[in-house]
Amino acid sequence: MVVLQMLLNGVTFGALLFLVASGFTLVFGLMRISNLAHGGFYLVGAYVAVSAVAVTQNFWLGLLVGAIASAVVGLVVERGLLRQVRGQEMPEVLVTIGVSFIIADLMLAIFGGNPKSIGLGGAPSGAVVVGEFGYPTYRLFIIAVTIVIGVGIFVLQRYTRIGAIVRAGVDDREMTAAVGINIDRVFTGAFVFGSALAGLAGAIGSGLLSITPSSGMDILLYAMVVVIIGGMGSIPGAAVGALLIGIIDSFAKAWFPEFSYFTVFAPMALVLVFRPQGLMGRIA
Repeated sequence: MVVLQMLLNGVTFGALLFLVASGFTLVFGLMRISNLAHGGFYLVGAYVAVSAVAVTQNFWLGLLVGAIASAVVGLVVERGLLRQVRGQEMPEVLVTIGVSFIIADLMLAIFGGNPKSIGLGGAPSGAVVVGEFGYPTYRLFIIAVTIVIGVGIFVLQRYTRIGAIVRAGVDDREMTAAVGINIDRVFTGAFVFGSALAGLAGAIGSGLLSITPSSGMDILLYAMVVVIIGGMGSIPGAAVGALLIGIIDSFAKAWFPEFSYFTVFAPMALVLVFRPQGLMGRIA
């Protein structure tokens, strides 16, 4: 029973990591934008959702408002800052790191440094009991939401006209623009969508993990590990990487707490050595 619970805890954490990493891999892997502010968008979604639920006592409204808030911040960052340095890797990195620090400091100034969690008014609660084993319904809710979103993103990316346009713009930006497609607008939409996913992950994750102003950087590190292991730009790769890291993290913290970070980052190092493009990525 204990092993099963740790396994499900790992799957739940992996599901949360996938929500963050899926938006990150869309922006970083497909659009080649080094968006290290992604953890900041997670933080915005989490704190806005916590505040919205505290005021309205409506969990679902909190999720929606958190995702929208992060999307708006993402739009401002992409239009106001990143568009000025598009294609310049170092300026992109420096700008997005700066945005991440600014967001973290603003959250600290507004909400303080004490850990906070979202109120679960109207959210799935209680536990699902099978025989002598019970598991929190909210954790199962996270897994279910992640599966639905993951399938939706995969279908959108692989089998829709929008996904085809984004992939074409990545492969040959000039040719895509030459056939009359406003590739800047498409890329802005993809960036905003990725930001909204980060905000939704923050809103949902704040009911699983308490949030502090440093949570954005912590979750960003995990998301980067997931993307590197799975392969940049690969949604199935992000799912595999997130599941792997989630399970490893769960068992490592229970059995080898002093080596928990090593057991998470060691697989990333091995992938970089033996398969730099990731488990399901492709060579650029």
